[in-house]
Amino acid sequence: MFLAVIRVRATAAPLNSVYTSEEFEFYLSDSECKLLLIAKEGNEADEAEATKLNIPQIVVTLPHSDSDVSLIPSSLQSDSESVSKIVNEPSDVALFLHTSGTTSRPKGVPLTQHNLVSFVNNIKSVYKLTESDSTVIVLPLFHVHGLIAGLLSSLGAGGSVTLPASGRFSASSFWSDMKNYNTTWYTVVPTIHQILLDRHFSNPESSYPKLRFIRSCSAALAPSILSRLEEAFGAPVLEAYAMTEATHLMCSNPLPENGPHLPGSVGKPVGQEMAILDENGVVQGPDAKGEVCIRGPNVTKEYKNNPEANKSAFQFGWFHTGDVGYLDTYGYLHLVGRIKELINRRGGKISPIEVDVVLVSHPNIAQAVAFVVPDDKYGEEINCAVIPREGSKIDEAEVVGFCKKNLAAFKVPKKVFMTDSLPKTTSGKIQRRLVAEHFLAQISTAKLPKFGA
Repeated sequence: MFLAVIRVRATAAPLNSVYTSEEFEFYLSDSECKLLLIAKEGNEADEAEATKLNIPQIVVTLPHSDSDVSLIPSSLQSDSESVSKIVNEPSDVALFLHTSGTTSRPKGVPLTQHNLVSFVNNIKSVYKLTESDSTVIVLPLFHVHGLIAGLLSSLGAGGSVTLPASGRFSASSFWSDMKNYNTTWYTVVPTIHQILLDRHFSNPESSYPKLRFIRSCSAALAPSILSRLEEAFGAPVLEAYAMTEATHLMCSNPLPENGPHLPGSVGKPVGQEMAILDENGVVQGPDAKGEVCIRGPNVTKEYKNNPEANKSAFQFGWFHTGDVGYLDTYGYLHLVGRIKELINRRGGKISPIEVDVVLVSHPNIAQAVAFVVPDDKYGEEINCAVIPREGSKIDEAEVVGFCKKNLAAFKVPKKVFMTDSLPKTTSGKIQRRLVAEHFLAQISTAKLPKFGA
């Protein structure tokens, strides 16, 4: 359906099926959705919000043979001859995705046909993808990584893709699928790499497919994990750097025949200009830290209906990623950290303010703040600190249960700390960084002291 939509000069806006009603309402409204395509099993929350917004809905019945996909009801009439005459313009917005920032409202990112073509050319060039390549996609297709890094790049190169019957990653069937479909490469997030490694050491396969390369993206991959992957599966592991605003790919380590791949680095820029800028927009030299900035045909021109975000992100003729890093003397990018407080859990971006808003909406919570903590499995995890209202007996289980009702599952805090004070600036703003430092330092202490005690 994604390919069909972008073929006829329409815009595809994939949604995560586990969103809450409130989240569906926002995404449907912000995208100015004109038609909702629903799987046969349905989605009660999504359908309800679409009905409220008077958005037409069509159930998509997936084929079980070589028959065409059918739409029910088939109220939209078309013929193949008229569709074949449609010519996509480079400026047509083909894909609309959201990326969360440090504000409570995710930012809408329109990507044009030209952006998509530029991305496909970039990823084909760096990985030398051809019609001989094949991959199994185990990442969700509502996310830029799976949708275009896995699917669109493969089809654009003339290669083949396999989608697991379950529609999701399964460690028990992953390698059998890879071997059955003669896979030559795959791309996943570090969490999946770790799961595959754990299974390899506990229950190894009798043999593994001969892969040209393994790709890692969407979160940092520890150099120790990279080396263990290469040793276990006999293929070079190429770490990459990407974001939605750049139509995914920005940097990648090269294939072995094209240069060294450096563990801990996300590689060299691919198909665009990249510079490290200071706060005044001055380009920094090799090994000097600053904000990672890019420009090129793969970069979105603006956020949708968000002048404030556009003003801060598009300055000095560059798009500002919000990440701090440096380019070494060989042109490899090394990421140091993030300027913004975005939480990157298994490649899924979470705005802590978005979680704050939900927490303080609970009648028994006086103040709350969400913050990031390092996590061996997910790279980063979300925790929160809560000040209960006076006389309240709210506990961690109740806070987590409330979050599960009002947030997508991946945004729910893993741990809740109860406290009676939080550090604030002179203006009364909670200092999120100090909260994180405090609870990380005290995480093994049974009774947490007050701040400053």
